Amino acid sequence: MTHSASRIAVLEDIADSTNIGAIFRSAAALGIDAVLITPSCCDPLCRRAIRVSMGTVFQIPWAQVGEDYLDWHQNGAELLRNLGFKSAAMALSDDSISVDNPILKSEPRLAIVLGTEGDGLAKHTIASCDYTVKIPMQNGVDSLNVASAAALAFWECGFVANATKNSEL
Repeated sequence: MTHSASRIAVLEDIADSTNIGAIFRSAAALGIDAVLITPSCCDPLCRRAIRVSMGTVFQIPWAQVGEDYLDWHQNGAELLRNLGFKSAAMALSDDSISVDNPILKSEPRLAIVLGTEGDGLAKHTIASCDYTVKIPMQNGVDSLNVASAAALAFWECGFVANATKNSEL
């Protein structure tokens, strides 16, 4: 990962190849600089993920965090901090801030952490992140599919920040 990366996505244990492909496509389209995946994630190079991503898995730098489940779960937050990133856990909790909170856009380096289908992020992942972020919902809906949530978070926290950065060059 380059030192110039300002927005990255971290995918924790996302199992569905369609979701992985859609997240990579959104990352490419919406200004995310790199993607980190945990060892339990679906392989972004599986045929279905490549197809859904429209080939963007070959455009976005990505890497696996560690060799096994514990590498991320024991050392992930520290790794992000050592790389200079503040982390934003996409999760529903009582202390969540809205995805459009200006503090997220003001962070010079932000890692958007997204969790597995169904269960979401592990509790210790949420607790170790700098921010817990939610997408406000209406009509009794509590959450979006992880790929949809990723696209919205990338737009709010990534694209705007990178568009501002690029316009200043």
